[in-house]
Amino acid sequence: MAETIGSILILIGAFFLFSAGLGMLRMPDAYTRLQAGTKASTLGNMLVLLGLAFFHPSWSLKLVIVIYFVLMTNPISSHALARAAHAIRIPMAGSTVTDALRDAERSDRSVP
Repeated sequence: MAETIGSILILIGAFFLFSAGLGMLRMPDAYTRLQAGTKASTLGNMLVLLGLAFFHPSWSLKLVIVIYFVLMTNPISSHALARAAHAIRIPMAGSTVTDALRDAERSDRSVP
């Protein structure tokens, strides 16, 4: 039973990792690529690692530590990359309606 659950988790995780790669190819600009890749790869990595925990119960503590590391580093690194891309003025897709970061910078400059 544990092997079946582990296999299902790994298969679902592989699907999310595939969708992360597909999102990196299909999205129109760097910002949406970062968002699509980060969310799907974080979930995919977590599911694959949980599936491995079912296959190897003795590794569970180490795998939980790795999952925690993935949960902490993926969103933070994605945020830092997006801020750096915005700082060097990488253009957004034409369909982007608002740029909240640019609007926040403008309001900060208007305050004496």
